[in-house]
Amino acid sequence: MPLINVKVIEGVFTDEQKGEMVRTLTDAMVDIEGEAMRSVTWVVVEDVKSGDWGIGGKPLTTADVKALAASSHGR
Repeated sequence: MPLINVKVIEGVFTDEQKGEMVRTLTDAMVDIEGEAMRSVTWVVVEDVKSGDWGIGGKPLTTADVKALAASSHGR
């Protein structure tokens, strides 16, 4: 039974976006394993407290991720 664990920084994604993650990741596993596995495919989306996540030795906050996302949309 597949278990997909997704960790995100709190306050970055809405409940609707998290639901989309669950649906899309489940669909991706079903594409690989077959439709019979849909009912036993688990997806867990976990919020990590802002600042408790680090990249390159530096804490990453909700504001950092939102700024990064905003800059990537401006391309």
